[in-house]
Amino acid sequence: MNSMTGYGRGASSADSVQVVVEITTVNRKTLDLNVSLPREWQALEPGIAETARGALARGRVQISVQTEPAGEMGSDWFDAAAVEAGYRQLAELAQKLGSPISPDGPLLAAIAAATRSRPELPPAEGASAPVGEALAAALTELAAMRAREGQALQTDLRARAETVGGSVRDIGKIAPEVAPAHGELLRKRLRQAGLEIDLEDDRVLREIALFADRCDVSEELTRLESHFEQLAGFLGETGPVGRKLEFLLQEIGREFNTIGSKANDARITRLVIEAKNELERMREQVQNIE
Repeated sequence: MNSMTGYGRGASSADSVQVVVEITTVNRKTLDLNVSLPREWQALEPGIAETARGALARGRVQISVQTEPAGEMGSDWFDAAAVEAGYRQLAELAQKLGSPISPDGPLLAAIAAATRSRPELPPAEGASAPVGEALAAALTELAAMRAREGQALQTDLRARAETVGGSVRDIGKIAPEVAPAHGELLRKRLRQAGLEIDLEDDRVLREIALFADRCDVSEELTRLESHFEQLAGFLGETGPVGRKLEFLLQEIGREFNTIGSKANDARITRLVIEAKNELERMREQVQNIE
C-alpha cells in the first residue's frame, strides 16, 4: 500500500551541466501528470511521462527537470566584472532619467542573477541518458517515501477497522434482544391501559412479529462481516487499492445507515453513530492511498 503524497529527487551529469529531477505528488482520483523541462529538451517529455506512468497509478504528479552548472562552473555563482558593468549601465540610465540609484544588496543580487553565465545545454539526444538516470533516482526516492507513508496509513486504518468491527460485534449481541423487549413493553402498556385484550391474541402477536421483522438487522450484519473480511484483504495488498477501499467503505456506510434506521434501540443507535464517525475518518485517510 502506497500513499499518494511524496517527494523524490535525483541528479546526474550531462556534459557541462548537472541534471536535477524533482518529483512531488499529492492525492488525486486519477493520474494527473505535469512535466517541466528546459526549452531545449522538450522532446524528452513523452519519454519522461511514459516512465512516470509506468511507476505511478494515481495522484497529481509534478516532475521538474532543471540544470545546474557542473564542476568548477558552479563554484562562483556570479561574475563580479559583469555585475559591475551592469550596475554602471543601470546607474547611468537612472541618472539620465533623474532617478539616481544606490548599489544596495537586493539590486546587486538581481544584477548578479541576470548576468550570470549559463552553460550551453547539450542537445536533447545527448541529455536523454542523464535525464533518465536522474528520473530513475527521483522515482526510487519517491517510491520509498510513498511506501513509508502508506505503511503509516495502513496501520491507522487497521486500528480504525478494528474499532468499527467492535461496534458491529456489539450490535450483533444487542440486536436479538430488541424484538423481545418490544413485545414485553407492548404487553406492559396493554396491561396498564386496562384493555380487555388477551396478551396472546393474534393481533398482539402479529404486531410483535411485524416489529421483529422491521428491526431485524441480521442481513446487514452478515454483509458487514463479509465487507470487513474484504477490507482486511485489501489492507494487506501491495498494489494500488485506493479505489477499492473507497468503494468498500461506501458500502459499509450504507449498511450502517440501514441498521440505524431499522434498529429502534438507543444502544444500537449510539453504536451506529460511533461507527459512522470512525468510518468518516477512514474515508479521509483513504483519499491519500494510491
